Amino acid sequence: MDMCATACATPLLAIDEPPAFSIENAAGTSPFFFTCDHAGRRLPRALGNLGVSARELQRHIAWDIGAAGVMSHLARRLDAFAIAQTYSRLAIDCNRPLDSPTSIPLRSERTDIPGNADLSAMQRQQRHDEIFAPYHARTLAELDARRDAGRPTILVTVHSFTPTYLDIARPWHVGILYHRDTRLAHALLRTIRDDGKWIVGDNEPYAVNDTSDYAIPVYGERRGLPHVELEIRQDLIADAAGQAAWAERVAVWLRHAVAAARLV
Repeated sequence: MDMCATACATPLLAIDEPPAFSIENAAGTSPFFFTCDHAGRRLPRALGNLGVSARELQRHIAWDIGAAGVMSHLARRLDAFAIAQTYSRLAIDCNRPLDSPTSIPLRSERTDIPGNADLSAMQRQQRHDEIFAPYHARTLAELDARRDAGRPTILVTVHSFTPTYLDIARPWHVGILYHRDTRLAHALLRTIRDDGKWIVGDNEPYAVNDTSDYAIPVYGERRGLPHVELEIRQDLIADAAGQAAWAERVAVWLRHAVAAARLV
């Protein structure tokens, strides 16, 4: 038996573990297309807890708190297709290029991830093959089908951020992230500012780039799709009521911004 056959005989994900992604509103008819790269905090059973405490695995280092709930509400409210990643970004980050040092992080904020140290090339490949690749293959298949059918698509990636990062408070309620293509992002920034109630970050608290992000460069920019990365502060969406309220708010903003920018 060759080396690959021996090493790959035991899958990373057991047969009774959930797939790498979940789909909501698969038959949605609107142009909106939602992704949530950091929706889940589950770890494959084979990885144990990666040497990280249960308390740490509840934190932002493992997932985007509240983001999946917001996306679910948006998918229903806007009749849109939505895809969410099941597994924690500590296993492999589905919004990072594979050559990024944070694809499989050794440290997140102030927390070391011992279970990610000294991985073999084969161990890294297995995480790619069973978590990263299926999620992105399904995303690509849906985008290709929409393109082939001549359907317009507006990509919105849903994330959340911590109120404080390394002891520095973050004042923004919501952040609008983008890179080269500003069509939707700038229209959305104007829409939120016109609302007059919210502190909105213009590429804050993060900024999109080719080396630390995947979805916007690969799915938005390369395909020429109008797009935006949405970041909502986690304390605003930590419970079901906050998620529903923010989804309703964002749905109104998105519709207004798309109309104002004449994107469909």
